[in-house]
Amino acid sequence: MASDDGLTQTQTNVLPRAQQDAESNGVSPEQPENEEDVATRLPVDMYYQYDELYSKPFATPDSDIPENLLNLSHSFGYDCGRRANLQLLDESTLAFIAGNVLVMLDISTKQQHYLRSCSGGGIGAIMSHPSKEYFAVAEKGHQPFIVVYEYPSLQPYRILRGGTALAYSYVDFSPDGSLLASMGSAPDYMLTLWDWKHEQVVLRCKAFSQEVYRVTFSPENPAHMTTSGSGHIKFWKMASTFTGLKLQGLLGMFGKTSLTDIECYVELPDGKVVSGSKWGNMLVWDGGLIKVEVCRKNKKTCHAGTIQQFSLDKGELMSIGADGAIRTWDFEILNTANASNDSGLFEMEPMNELRMGGNASLCSLVKSSVPESSIWFAQDSNGGVWRLDLSFSNISEEPTCLFTCHAGVIQGMDVSRASHLMATTALDCSVKVFDFLSKTELTCSQFKQGGTALIWAPSLVNEKGGLLVTGFQDGVVRLLELLDPQGVHALAGSGDAELRLKQALKPHNAPVTAIAYERNGEVLATGSAEGTVFFFAVGEEYKPIGLINVPGPVQGLEWSPYSDCKSTLLVFCRSGHVVEVQPPEPVDQNTAKTYRLSGLPTRTFHFRSIRSRIKREEEVARRRVIKEARRIKSEERRRKAKEQGLEPTEEDLQEEEDDEGDLPSIFIPEPPSPLFCGFRSEPGMFWLSMGGYDSGFLYHCRFSEEDQDRDPKGEPQDEPFAFLAVHNADGDPIHTVSFSEDQQLMLCGMHSGVLRAYPLGPADQRSLSSLGAYWALSLHDNQYGHLRHARFSHDGRFVLTAGEDGNIFSLSVPLPREHSPPGRESPRAKVPSPREGVEMEGQAVDIEDAAAYSIETAKQRLELDRLKQQAEASKTERRGEMTQLRKRFRELLRLNDGLPERVRLHRTEFEERQMRDAMARETEERVAATRRELAWEQERNTIALEKLQQRFRDAVSWDTITVSAVDSEDRVSTYRLPAQVEVRGHGASGAGGARDGPGQPGTQGRRGSRMEPGKDGGRKDAAGERQHASHLSTGMPGGPKGAGMQAERLQRAAEKAERAQAQIDTWKKKWAELYAAKPDENCEDPADVLAIQQAIENMGDFKLKTDKDYSVPEHLRTSADKKRADLVTLEGQVYAKKTEMNARVVALRDAKVRLVSRQRRWSRRLQRVGQQLPPHLVRPLPAPLVLRPEEVPERRLQYSRATLERYAALRADGPTNQTQEGKGPTLLEQLEQEMLGAEEEEEEDEAEEEDGTPYSAVKSNDIPMPSAMPVATELEKELRMEQEIRLTYEQDCLLEQMAEARAGFDGELRLLRHQKLELDCQVKRADLQHVTLFQELLLLQDFEDSQSPLQGRLQAHRDDQRGVMDQLDGCGEQLEAKRDDIGKLQESDQAMMAALQVSVGKNHPFSDFLTRVFKKKIKRVKAKEPGEEEEEEMDSEEEEDEDSDEDDSVSNSGEALDDSVCPPNCELELFEMVIQMREQRLDLEDHLAEEKAAAESLKKEYDSLAKKLKVVQASVKAAEEQLEMLSRELQQRLNQLYVVVPLRLHQIEFVRGGAVPSDLSQAVVVGRGVVPGLQTRVQGLQAEKQQQREQYRLARQQNVLLLRHRAHMEAQLLEAEQRCTLKQMQKLGRLVDVEALPSLVANMNLQQEKSRLDTQLREAARAKEAKHWEAKLDKAQQALMEVTRAHTERLVKKNTLICGKRKLEELMKVRQKKKRGRFDGQRLREDLGRLRRLVRTQREEAQVIKREIHILSRKGGPVLPPQQLTPRPHPAGLLPPLPLQGGFVGNVSPKMWPTNRRAARRTDEGPSPGNQPGVM
Repeated sequence: MASDDGLTQTQTNVLPRAQQDAESNGVSPEQPENEEDVATRLPVDMYYQYDELYSKPFATPDSDIPENLLNLSHSFGYDCGRRANLQLLDESTLAFIAGNVLVMLDISTKQQHYLRSCSGGGIGAIMSHPSKEYFAVAEKGHQPFIVVYEYPSLQPYRILRGGTALAYSYVDFSPDGSLLASMGSAPDYMLTLWDWKHEQVVLRCKAFSQEVYRVTFSPENPAHMTTSGSGHIKFWKMASTFTGLKLQGLLGMFGKTSLTDIECYVELPDGKVVSGSKWGNMLVWDGGLIKVEVCRKNKKTCHAGTIQQFSLDKGELMSIGADGAIRTWDFEILNTANASNDSGLFEMEPMNELRMGGNASLCSLVKSSVPESSIWFAQDSNGGVWRLDLSFSNISEEPTCLFTCHAGVIQGMDVSRASHLMATTALDCSVKVFDFLSKTELTCSQFKQGGTALIWAPSLVNEKGGLLVTGFQDGVVRLLELLDPQGVHALAGSGDAELRLKQALKPHNAPVTAIAYERNGEVLATGSAEGTVFFFAVGEEYKPIGLINVPGPVQGLEWSPYSDCKSTLLVFCRSGHVVEVQPPEPVDQNTAKTYRLSGLPTRTFHFRSIRSRIKREEEVARRRVIKEARRIKSEERRRKAKEQGLEPTEEDLQEEEDDEGDLPSIFIPEPPSPLFCGFRSEPGMFWLSMGGYDSGFLYHCRFSEEDQDRDPKGEPQDEPFAFLAVHNADGDPIHTVSFSEDQQLMLCGMHSGVLRAYPLGPADQRSLSSLGAYWALSLHDNQYGHLRHARFSHDGRFVLTAGEDGNIFSLSVPLPREHSPPGRESPRAKVPSPREGVEMEGQAVDIEDAAAYSIETAKQRLELDRLKQQAEASKTERRGEMTQLRKRFRELLRLNDGLPERVRLHRTEFEERQMRDAMARETEERVAATRRELAWEQERNTIALEKLQQRFRDAVSWDTITVSAVDSEDRVSTYRLPAQVEVRGHGASGAGGARDGPGQPGTQGRRGSRMEPGKDGGRKDAAGERQHASHLSTGMPGGPKGAGMQAERLQRAAEKAERAQAQIDTWKKKWAELYAAKPDENCEDPADVLAIQQAIENMGDFKLKTDKDYSVPEHLRTSADKKRADLVTLEGQVYAKKTEMNARVVALRDAKVRLVSRQRRWSRRLQRVGQQLPPHLVRPLPAPLVLRPEEVPERRLQYSRATLERYAALRADGPTNQTQEGKGPTLLEQLEQEMLGAEEEEEEDEAEEEDGTPYSAVKSNDIPMPSAMPVATELEKELRMEQEIRLTYEQDCLLEQMAEARAGFDGELRLLRHQKLELDCQVKRADLQHVTLFQELLLLQDFEDSQSPLQGRLQAHRDDQRGVMDQLDGCGEQLEAKRDDIGKLQESDQAMMAALQVSVGKNHPFSDFLTRVFKKKIKRVKAKEPGEEEEEEMDSEEEEDEDSDEDDSVSNSGEALDDSVCPPNCELELFEMVIQMREQRLDLEDHLAEEKAAAESLKKEYDSLAKKLKVVQASVKAAEEQLEMLSRELQQRLNQLYVVVPLRLHQIEFVRGGAVPSDLSQAVVVGRGVVPGLQTRVQGLQAEKQQQREQYRLARQQNVLLLRHRAHMEAQLLEAEQRCTLKQMQKLGRLVDVEALPSLVANMNLQQEKSRLDTQLREAARAKEAKHWEAKLDKAQQALMEVTRAHTERLVKKNTLICGKRKLEELMKVRQKKKRGRFDGQRLREDLGRLRRLVRTQREEAQVIKREIHILSRKGGPVLPPQQLTPRPHPAGLLPPLPLQGGFVGNVSPKMWPTNRRAARRTDEGPSPGNQPGVM
């Protein structure tokens, strides 16, 4: 098998055509197959067994449920909304998916054949092979299969495994049929390429992160593929990479085009791709970018909706749209299409068109396999399969419907109580009736609204069984009669059956969700999603009774059966409420004002979740079982231990703790779980099936009769009193429940589309007491095919199911032969015959308006109208009263006017101010109320305006402004720029963040801190010793009389020695500097090294980037962040350039605005001048300048109140003023023209106001017109002539100014246009660079996931390397310091030995003795603290014994080595000095041993760090190599990108034979200044080479001179060393360390004083320790005496008793002797033997004690006996005291008492095992 990201060699060998295409793309051919790969190939004739693969029904194990309980009979549905759910297997067979079944439909006979899925989880996609010999079925489920079947044998030929996780969404064969591409759905969206004939994965990768709709191969190049889906399209190709063949995907960039879901596409022969869009236009893709968007003329879309499929056939491109239209387009025009303007649109019209009638919505087409056939088969997403003739000729056949079905979810389904008929309804606005016996559709009726509920009326209501009650989305309930039209003359021949509307009612304003008849058939109840239940009185005409409100949307209705004493209705609400209500009596209800019923007896149940409590109780039971098992196990273990005689351990006695944590908490879901279905069990009891959190159980509930606690909402919370766990139903709740006629079988429709059948016992009566074993079959789609309806036929022989996937299945129940119906059964179901008089009845009135009033709303509307009429009548009466009052008021005014003025009332006196103020206040209040009423609408419109401005105006910083020239066709436009968004940095500045490197201060500081302890350690220690010695010598009390003088001498000697040592150190430092400056034999000149380093860094790698070995330098490596920053920089530069150009264009536009204003003024002046000139002198005016709408587009967004009012007027008059469709201006265009005209008039008015003279007022100021003057004088003629000359000149000047202004403006525009064209070229190059950068960014992002972990790993390894190097350096420095200290100590030792030889002298008679005393090795024991434990002394006793034995042996061999005694004739002072020097040597050796141990540990640490450094360096190298390999692969991928470089012919210097070759693949593109720079560099390198040769010759001459000088200096050095050696031998007689001589004398005296002081200190410490141990010894002896005294008293008592016992025994013996008369000699001999053994044992113990006393006396000095005990006198005739444990009593020798610490301790502890005393 191949890996996920590569293509192995053997796998590419099975792809001959793909391999050729890969080779044509630059991919190297693969190697031949090996034997192992050939062995893995599958045989051609291998098949699988279908009976072993397909998913069978499930039956509970160990149950008697047969596997064939139900058998699939027919499929009436079709999942017509699924993508590509129609395939042509042969010329007469179509295949499509229906839930878990693949249906094969015979077109001619309409018979169906079925293939079940293998997984049982559904089928995801199907695809037929190009040869029609195979077809692939891609399934759903966990790790689903792709099964390739052979056709027509239908045998499973190949099974492909492991292509996706849950489901496949699309599969496709390659054009040659050798490959299969599969696309997985969520969550992995895995694209897999298969060698399906050998069941091998060729290539695999993730296609996208969102839903992918389809994947197809290129018809021209099988190495190319395309995928599309939600908001994307992606182009794939097989490419050769560093690790082999991989799938490389290029994501299509939409650019300016809006993002859209792409349902379909087609690849053109030249590699372009045409895709659809959701708004109906076609998008042409080239190189991953949209080349052009194709639409129809006048920017009409190609299709009214989404384009579902493309097909390229015979040079014509055919598009299939969801609008039901099929259009063909000219392929040549489409292939060469280019956008004509910035809009990116290309307009063209289709060549041919076929529009389906009705409401057809095509989603896929498959072509007939017959050659040269124009027959296609179409999938209609509105429910059907069509046969189409797409020849587009005069003899083309009409479309034929081959198969019809419901489109979408089946909302309602029921079966007839008297025949094998089934009725269904769905949201496709249709009601269908099927004959499931003959497997045909009988009739179908279409309505305006979709159906939501359906029920077949019982025989009590309709004896013939032909009445259907159907509920619809708009709340209408229709009574439909099913009848046989053959019995009605008016309907004869119309079909097998017909649905006739009997009555239409509208009881609800929301979708009807449930319908149910009362058990007696007298009342009909309907429920809706608005939470209402309406009751109707059943009769010839249904009459409304009334309605009630329930707490939630109605989910189901169920009336009580005849077994209940009273009739009640159960209302199941989706919110979890269950309401029981008694039916109303029609005669008792008052429906005059409303149909709402009140006072009906009701009971309510509100479900409360108990699932968490169930889980808690299960957990408690589980823990109880575990605890009981543990208890039994513990008891068994204790029992076994008791049987074995063992004591129970603590583990056995201690119960194991329960460590399982807290119990699950009680959880109540919020919002509550939905109620899916329910049914009655007993009176007042019912079962509920809940969804969501509470799924997996059937809850048994009942209505409570007692008051219940109220929740915060005031609603009762009820809990079920029992429950049943449904097996394997957690997350798969029951949607519907149905029972057979005999109540022996219960059907359950599951959420997963599975049908379950539970056999029930005869005594169940819906109590479900025997619910357990079940039978299950997966029928509908397991993802969205929720099974909502399941029904038994009237005779129980069939089971009908309907699901949300639009599928309807009929299943047959196999009956035993004895139960089979007698006689031959009719092949068709019986259709009810029509009622009598149905022909005479007219057509019932239907309710087609969805906004029509419901029954209750109409009643309320009638009542409201009645109230309005009463109000109008009252208003009319009041108006009449007001009229009478007005008449009386006017009469009073008339009478008042007729009165004298003195008694006449003023008019104001008739007015009531309070009334006026009240009216004013009322008016203000009404205005405020109106404003408040319109506040929401005002706010909504304001927000809408702001959104529109944000979307269309604020989102654009520069709109397109086109400035046109005055006298030419030249024009220049601005760039349309979106609002610039602030882009934050992507970490480019922080890419080189501060890191602690090897040469940074932080590292140096750490090194310095490590170096400090060992750098001057020896010097500090020496100074400390000197300070300590001086302190001891001066501050020690009790010294001799001349101690002060002696201290001064020692101080002077020490200072002298320090000065000498400082001088020596100075010399050493200078020598070290000289040696450090000495170059190595292989040393190179630092200048040369620096030059070489600069050359290495600057020369670079001269390999081309296309070479496989090319290594990208570190400073040239890039990353996604850097590339993103380059993109941002480039976009910013382009934006700045465009903004600058836009500003210049706008400035030019403003100049034109000013020019237009000046031209208008000049035109008015010319008109005034022309009116004063004769007609023959008047020159024509130039064409007026106007501003076009595209020059001032901002005016479109400016509006005023007058504009809004005019728009409202135009909109109101729109229908009368508008012309035909597609002609004349639109409403907005008309308004825009009026606005421009109004603005021009305003500008002219303003200009006239500035000039002061309107057009109509222009007259001759000075001279009247000639017509007004019949005769003129000479003066007048001269004046007129002068005026004509002046006006003619003014006219000419004005015209010249206008021409110059026009020409100047046109010149500026042409110059700006030229500059903009240059900028366009630059922008286009920048766009190309942007494309390249973006492609590089995509590659870098693809590699970032692999590169980032490697870089992180490399950085971590480098950090570890720096840390280990720091530790290694610090450890090395400490080790070097330790070695220096060891060397100094060794030098001190040698100096001490030399000082001894100098002090003793070579010829001294005791030199050997003193030398041996000095070199004697003495084991020194450190003084211990008083608080240490005595066990340490016990551990060291044996070592002390060994040391004492060695001392004794040495002393016995000769007294010459006894350092405690000075030999005769030897100076005592000299002997003591040697002893002190020996102590000093021993101190020095101890210090040296410690330093060596420390150095050894440092050496080990250094070695371990060195090994660790090697490992870390290897890791760093491996990481660098991996990163290098990845960077090379990235570079190769980058090399594959095409970079556009525009060149001119003079820039091409790659010339062969005087001409540019056609193949430029070997050319290199370099910068303009690179070649001259390289030539200059060549000349410089030649000159530098000559200079280096001259320097080399001079260096060789200098080397010869230096070698001669070195030989001379070495001879002088040898001569000086010989002289120094001769001087030492002459003066000292031997070679000595000259450096140690200065400090020798001072050191000798200092060491003597130090030795004496150390001796005194050790003696004081020993005395203190001796006192401490004496005190402890006294305490121990006192305690021992007390214990011994107590033991002695007990032994005396015991001895007395023993003696008494013996005496009694002797008396008994005497009496027995007297009786027997003889003496027993045997017992006497035994007593004598025992006494002898006792005496012998005591003698041996006495000897042992003597030896111990002797040994102890040698080690600890004289032995002092303890206080003597006075022994008690022994009675006469008794034995002496017995020796027992703890000591001796009686006649005990004082020598046997413990006399030292060791004996005392052994006495306390008891006798040793080898010295146990005998017991008598």
